[in-house]
Amino acid sequence: MDRDDRVETLSEAECLRLLGTVPLGRVVYTEHALPAVLPVAFRVAADGRLVLALRTGTRVARALDGTVAAFQVDDFDRAGRCGWSVLVHGRAEVVRDAGRREALRSGGLRPWVPEPGPEYVAISPELVSGRRILPEPTQPAPVLPAPPALPGHRA
Repeated sequence: MDRDDRVETLSEAECLRLLGTVPLGRVVYTEHALPAVLPVAFRVAADGRLVLALRTGTRVARALDGTVAAFQVDDFDRAGRCGWSVLVHGRAEVVRDAGRREALRSGGLRPWVPEPGPEYVAISPELVSGRRILPEPTQPAPVLPAPPALPGHRA
């Protein structure tokens, strides 16, 4: 099988479905005019936005607020060298509504380092793409010719 046959482009619907299957992703943003990447806990909200759980008081929420950010999730089988990756681009905004923040907190969305607080940032997906690397096809066992019969022996 050609190597390119193992790479499948995912539909937007499949990408959005896969987003909800993992609890941790990476947000990509700009900090001091340089790209920065941070692993964060997140959830896909009922309205389709990605809600990131960050530690309160960090620069990340300020750096994200009102900007376009990228968010990436994946899942891989190291032994099988296969898996998938989804990338989302969209506008990020700090969740300021107290009722919504409390609902997220009581729903269990917490940053991986829980103290202090959580602070939430929502990303509205605008561009969604993904790829799946399929497993290598299993090779059938080779068919070996029967060994030649030895003289004087019946097969």
